[in-house]
Amino acid sequence: MKGAFRKISRVGSLTGGTKWYLSDDCLLAAKVSMYVVEYRRFYLRDLESIVVWPSRLWWFRMIIPGVLFGGLGVCLWLWANATAGEIFSSIGVGWVLLELALGPTAGSRVRTTGASIDLPLVKRTRRAETVLAVIEAAVRASRELNVQSGGPLPSAQPPGASIQANSQIPSATASIVDPSETIGL
Repeated sequence: MKGAFRKISRVGSLTGGTKWYLSDDCLLAAKVSMYVVEYRRFYLRDLESIVVWPSRLWWFRMIIPGVLFGGLGVCLWLWANATAGEIFSSIGVGWVLLELALGPTAGSRVRTTGASIDLPLVKRTRRAETVLAVIEAAVRASRELNVQSGGPLPSAQPPGASIQANSQIPSATASIVDPSETIGL
């Protein structure tokens, strides 16, 4: 079915999140904030780049809860009950191991010919390669289809106006002077 959107990624947050959909000719981001949905459409022919990088704050996401649970576990072990201390210490160690296994969180930026938008494309960097491969395949297919069909390239002027404008522009080569004449050699 031509023109149908398929979901390629979802990044959740406490107040909503962002869902990414892919069509034959565009990439659609639906950003949800509480009860408001904001749609961003990126045409595949206009995409310049999509960059995904690991977040620097990922270490804090791993260390702070791990240290808090571990510290609470040690305090409970010493002053209350060894079993409760073991439980909270194991939660802290488990949290750190889980974060290490999942890998760093990701930030991303989508650049088109007219704008650069920071929207989360994937939650973790380990998944970025598969999502970017799907988008790249769609971009290549879209551009090959446009070249094969001989579709017009987007332009701001009608074809007749560009020919007239080019004939009225003076030649820039006439104003270029040989540098040896200006130095006096």
